[in-house]
Amino acid sequence: MSQMTVISATARPSSGKGAARAVRRQGKVPAVVYGGDEKDAQPIAIDANETFKLIQRGRFLSSIFEIDIDGKRTRAIPRDVQLDPVRDTLVHIDFQRIGADNRVRIKIPMRFINEALSPGLKRGGVLNIVRREVEVWAPADRIPDHFEANLEGLEIGRSIHISAVKLPEGVTPVIRDRDFTVATIAGAVRGEEEAAPAAVAAEAAAPAAAGEAKAAAPAGDAKAAAPAAGGKAPAAAKPDAKGGKK
Repeated sequence: MSQMTVISATARPSSGKGAARAVRRQGKVPAVVYGGDEKDAQPIAIDANETFKLIQRGRFLSSIFEIDIDGKRTRAIPRDVQLDPVRDTLVHIDFQRIGADNRVRIKIPMRFINEALSPGLKRGGVLNIVRREVEVWAPADRIPDHFEANLEGLEIGRSIHISAVKLPEGVTPVIRDRDFTVATIAGAVRGEEEAAPAAVAAEAAAPAAAGEAKAAAPAGDAKAAAPAAGGKAPAAAKPDAKGGKK
């Protein structure tokens, strides 16, 4: 299960554009925590560099954090991250409070194991991943790090559906009306298989064709070169008046 990261924060006494700009000048990001049992949203400020590192790790919007607001911890999940369109710096972040008994809608990454034990992949098949992440409902305190799909024994043409993926207790897919496909074992592209032998055959035929052309060239050249070798060609005999030859 996911281990929660703690984000240190300080309460902001006021909100608004002017107050937010002042927070950014201090190297922090203005944020707000809303929802849960508390009705009021709470403006906070968090360290910009540390937050940017968390975003670069990946799955920021799919992770639950403990936000330490001046010593009081609140469990929350990021719901929106705003970036400056020009400088690509953090502008604002929204966090939603969640309780330990709450269920959250979250995307969990897929991992595929035992590729070496798939006969289809051994014969040149390709793993075609349809869903790299699966969106599920999960208990807030038991969010899995990933799901695993076993490729052992799968031939070309076989598919892996969500029903074949073992989900932890209390975790259910958001899509419930069908047994959707997670990945398939596809065959190699036939055009690529045929292109290689054709290229080899063409390459092998090229020297043979060149040799035939070279062998045929002297016969034609001899006729053209004969007059040049002996000087002028002899003139044809002229017939006499009686039709005979001189």
